[in-house]
Amino acid sequence: MTAPSKKGAPCPICQKPMATAFRPFCSKLCASRDLIRWIDGGYRIPTEECPDGVAATEEGMDEDDRDG
Repeated sequence: MTAPSKKGAPCPICQKPMATAFRPFCSKLCASRDLIRWIDGGYRIPTEECPDGVAATEEGMDEDDRDG
């Protein structure tokens, strides 16, 4: 295993000292855990947007179609 670095911020996952080889993480395990969070959408910012289908349908309509 790689020796922990004495400088810098701790591992963002487990708060142990960072290892230079896995920067900014302390180990391959913490790097993998972070990747899984990205893939699962754990870092997404929640929004109040309409579903894609609704917005696309309204954009494709002519003004005559909207009036009824």
